[in-house]
Amino acid sequence: MIRIFNTLTGEKEEFRPLNPPQVGMYVCGPTVYDYCHIGHARSMLAFDVIVRYLTWRGYEVRYVRNITDIDDKIIQRALGLVRDRDRIQEQGELAATTDLRQACHELTAKFTDALHEDCDALGMLRPTVEPRATQYIPQMQALIRELLKRDLAYQADNGDIMFAVAKFKDYGKLSGKVLEDLRAGARVEVDANKRDPLDFVLWKSYKPGEPHWGWSDQAAAPGRPGWHIECSAMSRAELGGSFDIHGGGLDLKFPHHENEIAQSCGAGVGDFARLWMHNGFVNIDNEKMSKSLGNFFTIRDVLAELRHPEVLRFFLISSHYRGPINYSLDQLEQADAALNRLYLTMRDSPPAAGASAGEAGSVARAAFIAAMDDDFNTPEALAALQGLARQINVLRDRGEPADAAAAAATLRELGAVLGILQLDPLEWLRRSRPGGEDAKGKSKLTDEQVETRIAERNAARKARDFKRADQLRDELQAAGVILEDRPGGKTQWRYQ
Repeated sequence: MIRIFNTLTGEKEEFRPLNPPQVGMYVCGPTVYDYCHIGHARSMLAFDVIVRYLTWRGYEVRYVRNITDIDDKIIQRALGLVRDRDRIQEQGELAATTDLRQACHELTAKFTDALHEDCDALGMLRPTVEPRATQYIPQMQALIRELLKRDLAYQADNGDIMFAVAKFKDYGKLSGKVLEDLRAGARVEVDANKRDPLDFVLWKSYKPGEPHWGWSDQAAAPGRPGWHIECSAMSRAELGGSFDIHGGGLDLKFPHHENEIAQSCGAGVGDFARLWMHNGFVNIDNEKMSKSLGNFFTIRDVLAELRHPEVLRFFLISSHYRGPINYSLDQLEQADAALNRLYLTMRDSPPAAGASAGEAGSVARAAFIAAMDDDFNTPEALAALQGLARQINVLRDRGEPADAAAAAATLRELGAVLGILQLDPLEWLRRSRPGGEDAKGKSKLTDEQVETRIAERNAARKARDFKRADQLRDELQAAGVILEDRPGGKTQWRYQ
């Protein structure tokens, strides 16, 4: 029985999909005006693991993760590109254009491609559907018409269409916010176009030069959608008025997700999401990572410093998705070391395809399922894998290689559910940090150079020239290469 913490109720609930085994899940994706940082990676990876686990448990998941490709930040960045078009043309970064709508398209296309590159590097599954906001303008307008019809929205003097928060009686049910408290604590500039300072925009009227869309029935002035209405329209279009799971970062709980509920339920499109899931923040020195604070690291910058993207993946799932995670180089090195131990186990006990799990594998599988069934507790699931690796080593050392290999197959299988342990162990162990240096900043040797030195060392040992043999071992160790002399005279090597 899978139990999931529902932000809406504040409790863990038994997961009962509307139409089992089908599961509908919508997750708010990024606004594509820049490269994604590891805060984005944390959120996308949390739900990637959830999709993987539900699929492994027999569910058929329709996973929808949107892309916001029209937004104030996108327009501001595109304006900069238009103003700086001569330099842009010289550097070939984007097509130089004086058309703001074209600049927005160029910008979002570039960073959507970058998003896909980052997600692929981290081994994330592609969503079943990846709707882009600009492709769903008619659906957004249909929702806005319905809200106007139900007197939950109004057109302001400046042409913007606003949602009347006070008229939606359930406003605040997700976040626990109370309207009176929000008004009392409001620190927003008074907008004369709003009837209530808490009202939010559904449709922004056209401003000269901005991308804009008209209405087929001229129900309102040409313009562009507000941020919140985008997700309401896209989730309805791809999953219907009621679906199983809505997810996103904790920072979206209010106001974005609260406003989604108000719009969707206010328009009478269904019960909307039955279960709400929110992942915690990535912190730097215990402060939330964000672009607005300037304390962020892009995914690609972090990956450039790692031996493999699995290190970042392991680090991000080593904490429960709902809690915060503190980013540091020390934490990444610990993740690297933990993965190294698991890959060493699989190198020394290669997984046997098709073998039964055996007692060790069965115990680990049960512990893994118990952990993941309990609100996708990945730290406990990783602990089950590490415990299994220790048992595999015991079986191997006890002279039971067949049982060890069978258990190693379970280790690889369960690792796949989390998106790790899928490399050939030797490929992992013979990787070092890119840029010609290993994790300690020492000069990296090619595989051929390492093998040549090992052969020379073995020849020196055979000739009882132990001084030369030790010298060669020291040279390799200085380059970050660890030698392991195995029974039978065979020498294995790996990077530390």
